Amino acid sequence: MQTQTSTKPRALAAPNALWQFVARHPVPLSFAVLCLLTVAAADLPLVFVLNELVTRLSRNLFLVLSLIIPVLAGMGLNFALVIGAMAGQIGLIAVKIWDIGGFSGFIIAVLFSTPFALLFGYLTGLTLNKTKGREMITSMILGFFANGLWQLVFLLFIGTIIPVNNPEIILKGGVGLKNALDLKFIQYAIDRMLHVNIMGIEIPIVTFAVIAVLCWATKFIVTTKIGQEFRSLGQDLHIAQVAGIQTDKVRIIAITISTVLAAWGQIIFLQNIGTLNTYASHEQVGMFAIAALLIGGATVVKATISDAIIGTVLFHTLFIASPQAGNNLFGDAQIGEFFRVFIAYGVIGMSLLLHAWHKYMEARKKTMQE
Repeated sequence: MQTQTSTKPRALAAPNALWQFVARHPVPLSFAVLCLLTVAAADLPLVFVLNELVTRLSRNLFLVLSLIIPVLAGMGLNFALVIGAMAGQIGLIAVKIWDIGGFSGFIIAVLFSTPFALLFGYLTGLTLNKTKGREMITSMILGFFANGLWQLVFLLFIGTIIPVNNPEIILKGGVGLKNALDLKFIQYAIDRMLHVNIMGIEIPIVTFAVIAVLCWATKFIVTTKIGQEFRSLGQDLHIAQVAGIQTDKVRIIAITISTVLAAWGQIIFLQNIGTLNTYASHEQVGMFAIAALLIGGATVVKATISDAIIGTVLFHTLFIASPQAGNNLFGDAQIGEFFRVFIAYGVIGMSLLLHAWHKYMEARKKTMQE
């Protein structure tokens, strides 16, 4: 009898542990199953899927990682990531005008974009400090506002206030940049510096090394004094103020770091693409990066490096396989395109809904306790 009673808890331990694991990670596990089904329906060669996945990881992961610090600081999801992306594009447009290609062009683009990113991040931080508790919707509106300014500058000011004598990039009237700029002169500037081919899969070593440095830097920042202040703000802004932390200053630092990283991430993204869509390349940057982070298991108040990596893998696996899966299942690849856009917006909407629900339940608990 003693043997039976002692083995029964052991028999139940594994199912309970599995259930707890599933309960803690419902979003990434659901999307993992969805990815497997989509890849199976697409019936694509495994080498092709892996090759595309590695390319998309090297292209997008830096941008996704740039979202983590504002979440730690209690500022939620940085929809103003688009503003940082614009700063990066300013650097690329500058090296295009100066006709500086290769790795040196990449470095100059990074250096030239950084002061703009610092300025944009500081101004964004000032604005978000005026709208505490509504940072996400404010940052989203700031992105739309910045997009309007971007079009004003590069459609009207270029060729008038800002003289540019380069018929390759200027519209025929001599005013405004063309819709698409060729970045072949800088394409694969770091992707092809050092790369290996493993069983047909191209792995850009330098790009992943840069991403690894960002992961290490993010973990290191969390261990420093400013990192602890980020976490304190994320746990409770009022308590952080009582503890003597300069909350407004710390929040500005957090959003500025995110904006600078977004500028660099956009340069990495576009040097891989090889083309700059002048008026559209930055528009979906924030939305897709945020969707990838949330799919990895992050929330409005919690995000980790592993969330960013897992989410980017799952999100872009869907991107790779869904068009072909849509074509195989319904005879129309466009259905797959609609599906992945629906996923991007849907997961963001669901996350915000869950966040609002959790806040409501916490407020209700406090009311009942009082």
